Amino acid sequence: MHEVSNLRGLLGDELVQRQQSGYAVGDDLAEQIADAVAGGTVPGRDVADLYQQLEGTGLRAGWDYEEPSALPDILAAAPDAPPARPAPGEDELADRILGAWLGRCAGCNLGKPVEGWGSRVKLREYLDQAGAFPLDDYVPALDPMPDGFRFHPSWPDAVRGRVTGMARDDDLDYTMLGLRILETYGRGYTSADVGSEWLRGMPYHTVYTAERIAYGNLVLGLAPPLTARHHNPYREWIGAMIRADIYGYASPGDPAGAARLAYQDAALSHTANGIYGEMWAAALIAAALTSSTGREALDQAILVVPARSRLRASLQATTAARDAGQSWEQAMESMEQRLDGYSWVHTINNAEVVAAALLWGEGNFDRTIGLAVEAGLDTDCDGATAGSVFGALHGTTSIPGHWTDPLQDTMHSALLGFDGDSITSLARRTTALAAAAPAGPHPEK
Repeated sequence: MHEVSNLRGLLGDELVQRQQSGYAVGDDLAEQIADAVAGGTVPGRDVADLYQQLEGTGLRAGWDYEEPSALPDILAAAPDAPPARPAPGEDELADRILGAWLGRCAGCNLGKPVEGWGSRVKLREYLDQAGAFPLDDYVPALDPMPDGFRFHPSWPDAVRGRVTGMARDDDLDYTMLGLRILETYGRGYTSADVGSEWLRGMPYHTVYTAERIAYGNLVLGLAPPLTARHHNPYREWIGAMIRADIYGYASPGDPAGAARLAYQDAALSHTANGIYGEMWAAALIAAALTSSTGREALDQAILVVPARSRLRASLQATTAARDAGQSWEQAMESMEQRLDGYSWVHTINNAEVVAAALLWGEGNFDRTIGLAVEAGLDTDCDGATAGSVFGALHGTTSIPGHWTDPLQDTMHSALLGFDGDSITSLARRTTALAAAAPAGPHPEK
């Protein structure tokens, strides 16, 4: 699954990606693709022919959005970039960055057991049976598990009472890999540098969807940005957004600079809204390091997202729902209806989940990461990002000990050279990068 060489397996997902992105795919071609994906044959055609024809489609007339993928075009489409602010003092900065690392770990661990369920309703049903709704601690494991429920295979290291360190997860592997990239190459790093570090330190079987396709394309000898586009129907899924945090940590008070820094990472594997998701998340964290509320940081971060993109429209819908006095449940129902058919690991719906968790979490850590996970989409990723932003906003004292004590200041990782590192040492290295950050936006690439 999700292998660059398996065109039949990718073809149906490419059809969905094209349709959701406004491409004019005729009914006849869509039917032929459906037959091919189901294992049937199309007279005179093969899967490669169908894929090539699908890639040749253009935007349909009247498409309402403008969604470029090149950095100069993205910057032109989001012209009102937020200004940089002075970074906090040394002690406060160090505490906020450690809080962000701890929040990211706790939120990720919270979501790991129920990753892949893809349903807010199903998750609520389980939590009700477990007496754990609303979430204010790690997910408890029922024994026996109720019929119809199965935890993610990583659950033994992430459920309540069994957390002993930060369980290995790609959400944290990428944060550590980004730290290595910035320490090794500096702020002028390139997408090719990211690819080199993936191949050197990230095992292939620990990357998924868009990243696995990009990894395979690297092995085939392709260079960025073609690695993001060649047979990659997952190029707008959440994979880039979960890699953003380190670029925000390293850019305190400079959301526009953080977004530009994150672009080079995102462009290896993603396009359009997939790129915007990483730029937005990096900007959100950079803004959080000098903000006092989630809404303040969200209002700055959205400015790096192209004004006529689907991601910007969705994020605006979330803040509008909050301003209109809707409940979190109403906002989630609206999102699910608007984005019906989007994968549970797409960038756009998961970005809305993170934004909503910060808005309705109202400065409470339990509630913020709880809502991020209770939304039922990419639970570990959304819990991690929401926790990261919360920690950047409020520092270490805002995170209750029942989340952080079981982490035992220990990081487990599949990334070469990082397994067993302490969370505090990673935060210290990150703070050194942040303290050395330039006062203004980073140069355009």
